[in-house]
Amino acid sequence: MIPAMDHVDRILDQWHRERPDLDLGPMGLIGRLTRLVTHLMREMEKTFAAHGLAYPSFDVLATLRRSGPPYALSPGDLMATTMVASGTMTNRIDQLEKSGLVQRRPNPQDGRSVLIALTDQGRRVIDAAVADHVATQKRLVGHLSAAEQTALDTLLRDFLAGLDPAP
Repeated sequence: MIPAMDHVDRILDQWHRERPDLDLGPMGLIGRLTRLVTHLMREMEKTFAAHGLAYPSFDVLATLRRSGPPYALSPGDLMATTMVASGTMTNRIDQLEKSGLVQRRPNPQDGRSVLIALTDQGRRVIDAAVADHVATQKRLVGHLSAAEQTALDTLLRDFLAGLDPAP
């Protein structure tokens, strides 16, 4: 069965008409990925907002939570994991600290530096938020079979491996 035309197909048809000399295959793929990310982020942002968070704050809290006890990392480690600049990370940490979700603690291994640690409140918030986030993600991919999810995951991993430097 041929799937119905989507928004990207209509754009590709216009470009085929205007520029038949171009290979538009990658445009279709990237256009669909872009639209997909927009839809996914819109839904996930609703989940984050239900917990008083936005994606950037969720990202910091989730990074701290998944790091394991004592749920504390240096600002540099947070920057490396979340791939944001120093000023951006400082702003995120400041906002989370004002909200009582993280605190700056002296680094016991280096008295000149600090660690960013989840507070008890921060841990409660991220534990609830991540549970709802996983449920949202499950709902978002629920129309795909388990085999389709696995196949898509494999394709996207391969695609990303060609763009991301090796870990």
